[in-house]
Amino acid sequence: MNKRILAITIIMGASSPVMAQSAFQGFYGQLSTGYENNTASGLSSPLTGTLGLQTETLGNFSASNQSFGGVPLIAGIGYNFALSPKWLIGIGVDYSLLTQESSSYNYKLSALDPDNDGLSANGAKIKASNRLNIFITPSYAISEDKLVYFKAGYSSIKVDHTAPSSLSDGVNTISFVGTGLTSNQSKTLNGYILGLGYKQIIKGGFYAFAEANYMNYGSQDFGYSRSFEGGTLKTSSSSSLDSYQVLVGVGYKF
Repeated sequence: MNKRILAITIIMGASSPVMAQSAFQGFYGQLSTGYENNTASGLSSPLTGTLGLQTETLGNFSASNQSFGGVPLIAGIGYNFALSPKWLIGIGVDYSLLTQESSSYNYKLSALDPDNDGLSANGAKIKASNRLNIFITPSYAISEDKLVYFKAGYSSIKVDHTAPSSLSDGVNTISFVGTGLTSNQSKTLNGYILGLGYKQIIKGGFYAFAEANYMNYGSQDFGYSRSFEGGTLKTSSSSSLDSYQVLVGVGYKF
């Protein structure tokens, strides 16, 4: 009886399906494109003036949220480690090769002096470039050649603020060009990335994939200060940025 039970157990074990190692284990490189949207919010710029020892708030420039984007091109590399036949953990890096830029927009002035209300600073722009993501990807192998994954990690991006080029009251316009009253500012914003994706082997080591990502960056000061005889004129311009991407791409698992 014991020999019969042992034989049945061996036969059942041999006939049970055992998933082979995932085809995605190891090093990979990939390229992707699709659609990207960036939203700059909190666009405000309090204007203060200092004369001698006295500092006064002259007003506040503010603008509506600016959304801009387009078609990105993203290069990435990474490595997937097998935790079990169905579970992997990956580490990766990707870099955005293209720049995204907003259209021109205006700041409206809310001044302490009612006579100055209605002024607008015109011609500002925002440009986002050099986005770098460093992340981990817990993954689940649906089958040997299909993979779903979650993406989480660190993200940084360079943001350039082009200062307004003129001031207008609706009738008259004064150019800032060459006056030194404004200055373009550039900062690197740090934040995080969250994403979901799917990969499937096409042939050999070649695979196709699709993923959606969300990135959020903290607020940064893009303020500017200019000193003149007897005083200082200063803005404390702030801006924050959040982004999302919907991507498709191809890669190769080495």
